[in-house]
Amino acid sequence: TPGQTTEAAPPVVVFCESGRRADVAVARLEALGCARVANAGGASDLDRLTASLTTEKAARNKGRDQEIESAAGPGGAEAAAPAAGAWLGQRAGAYYRLARLDKPIGTSLLLWPCAWSIALAAPLGTWPDLGTLALFSVGAIVMRGAGCTINDWWDRDVDRLVARTRGRPLASGEVSPRGGLTFFAGQCLIGLGVLVQLPSEAVLLGAAAVPLVVAYPLAKRRLAWPQAVLGVTFNWGALLGGVAVHPGGLDAVWPWALPLYGGAVCWTLVYDTLYAHQDKVDDAALGLKSSALTLGDANTKPALAGFAMASVAGIATAGSVAGLSMPFYAATALGGAQLAWQIHGAKLDDPVDLWMRFVSNNWYGAIITAGIVAGHF
Repeated sequence: TPGQTTEAAPPVVVFCESGRRADVAVARLEALGCARVANAGGASDLDRLTASLTTEKAARNKGRDQEIESAAGPGGAEAAAPAAGAWLGQRAGAYYRLARLDKPIGTSLLLWPCAWSIALAAPLGTWPDLGTLALFSVGAIVMRGAGCTINDWWDRDVDRLVARTRGRPLASGEVSPRGGLTFFAGQCLIGLGVLVQLPSEAVLLGAAAVPLVVAYPLAKRRLAWPQAVLGVTFNWGALLGGVAVHPGGLDAVWPWALPLYGGAVCWTLVYDTLYAHQDKVDDAALGLKSSALTLGDANTKPALAGFAMASVAGIATAGSVAGLSMPFYAATALGGAQLAWQIHGAKLDDPVDLWMRFVSNNWYGAIITAGIVAGHF
């Protein structure tokens, strides 16, 4: 029992519950150091057991692995997230968090490939079109929020079983499933209002991404590499930005837009695989898939090194086709070094470290953007 745990004798727990919730609990308890965990059927208090075991493991290990069941640090931030947006009131604050307005890193990662494409489309010797960049910024906020809403709607039953995500509004019941779908529809309408400000070819290209946004959450249930689907979806702006700016449309930009898009997709495979390692225990117990689980700890870093090199190569090719000057290549090399730092030092079982490296991708996006702009002169 938890109360009899000692350093010399890790706990032996019989967990009495049936179904998927029990499977998740068994995986968590094993991760907490239990010597043997059995699922005996019946009823039990998951939260009491796991909280007690976490406390005792923290005492033995000076708190090193307390993130598994606590809300401390970025790895457990979503369990404590209800405080975010509290100034809006309970109902509005829930929708604020559903759209992830309290976590702007996702919006930044969506916007950077758009900025790269808009900047590349500018004639040499000129600055990027700031008006179009501002329009894409609004679109990134809205459509990133829409993607999070539909993702949480699909995953609401799963999220409540995962320590990091159980506080999300749809999982916790703060927002009803019907309310979530209505909110998603409203976000898509606002996104459409932004999209129709662009040339007609860009409107059609942008609309083609909507099915990908809706389908991505299903990829986690069926595909071994859902991060690849995310990359294809999340970096659509690398194609769309140039089409929106260049008077020649897609025919004029595709020679550099396609390698730029490929490089951006590989970038997503790097940062989102590291991110996915935060949830690998729960994902495995729930039968969900991720590139982190597909690769495993032993193969993650070598594979990500390959994706990082492909990302740098794709972006460098785009700049070469566009005729950029030496400052661009210096920035691309610096961006490659930033990716190498992320991968080499990543602690694949430390949610705090993984979150820090995930957020650091803002630097990669900014470095590449600065290089593209400087390479025009």
